[in-house]
Amino acid sequence: MQVAIVDDSAVIRERLEQELGRIDGIQIAWQAQNAAEAIAAFRVSKPDAVILDIQMPDESGINVLALIKKESPQTLVIMLTNCPMTPLRRRCLNTGADYFFDKSTEFGKVIELLRLKCC
Repeated sequence: MQVAIVDDSAVIRERLEQELGRIDGIQIAWQAQNAAEAIAAFRVSKPDAVILDIQMPDESGINVLALIKKESPQTLVIMLTNCPMTPLRRRCLNTGADYFFDKSTEFGKVIELLRLKCC
C-alpha cells in the first residue's frame, strides 16, 4: 500500500513515516508540507491512501481533500488534525474523507487502521 503524508509539521510527518515504516506492505509514496506540494505530488503519483492535515499555511486541507476525491475517488483519505471540532468533522466527511482523527488523542488509530487496510 502506497501512503502519502500531508502535514505542515515535520515532527508529525517524521513520526508517521517511522510508525508506518514498521508495517510490512506499507510504503511512503511521498510527503508534503503544504497544500500546493500535496496537489502537485498527487497529480504525479496517486497513492492508495493520504493522511491529510486540515490546517496548513497556504490552503485548507479540506480543499486538497475535495481535489483528491474528485480526481481519484477510490483513494482512502484520513484527516488527522488538531481541530477535531464537530463542524469540521462533518464538513470533512461530507467532502469525502473516509476517516477523521484527532492528532492528540487518536494518533495511534491511524496506524492501526492502515495496518488493517494493508495486511
